[in-house]
Amino acid sequence: MHMGIEMAAKTGKTQSFEAALSELEQVVADMESGKLALEDSLAAYKRGAELLAQCRSRLDDAQQQVRVLEEGVLKDFSASNGQGE
Repeated sequence: MHMGIEMAAKTGKTQSFEAALSELEQVVADMESGKLALEDSLAAYKRGAELLAQCRSRLDDAQQQVRVLEEGVLKDFSASNGQGE
């Protein structure tokens, strides 16, 4: 299992949010199983922390994009309301 974690870590930079979340869920499941050796548990914890940071970053980016879109829509809506009256 240790080798799978290392291989996943090498490709982590190009993962989509969904792929990172799926991998994070698998890391958590592996750790919760209690079957990992100490070194493997540490590697899994480290990889999990990296994936968590990646997922949070992508969620923050998406949230910011939604804010920008909402602000633009609200401004356009207000402007069209003012013109229609």
